[in-house]
Amino acid sequence: MSLRHAVLGLLAVQPSTGYELTQRFDRSLAHAWHASHSQVYPQLAQLERAGLVEVLSEGPRRSRTWEITDAGHEELRHWLVETEVDRGQRNESGVRWFFFQLLDPADRRAVVARELEYVERNGAMLDELAAKAGPETQPPSPLAPTIDLGQRINAVMAGWLRDQLAALPDDD
Repeated sequence: MSLRHAVLGLLAVQPSTGYELTQRFDRSLAHAWHASHSQVYPQLAQLERAGLVEVLSEGPRRSRTWEITDAGHEELRHWLVETEVDRGQRNESGVRWFFFQLLDPADRRAVVARELEYVERNGAMLDELAAKAGPETQPPSPLAPTIDLGQRINAVMAGWLRDQLAALPDDD
């Protein structure tokens, strides 16, 4: 996945300023992709030069609201339908787990407990989102399947962490 397509996708859902896009990355895509202001603004300029987005309106302090163009919609569709998914992942947690056994048991216990705490908080946040956008809401939210996927992945991770915690030797 590229930042280019993530920005196009967010703009296809709703026109936004660069600041709003960064906020939406943090709220909606944080588990899949992080983007900072210093990445989003240059990307918007590149997309504009390519004719994939355009300025819808200009606001105070030179803020611009961007929207996706027809060419941008076609590029997004092409990426979603016709290109192969890059299944390679960069996952810092995964790399850390690879080296986890290098820690002494007390440090391992602390790391697992901290990660489990995060996963449980994340699960509560996903449950709140599901309650607001679940399949029973009217009209049904297009985000419901993505939230469901997040809940399932989170539940598996929480179970795995509990298993790791139980397998660690007791602190003596």
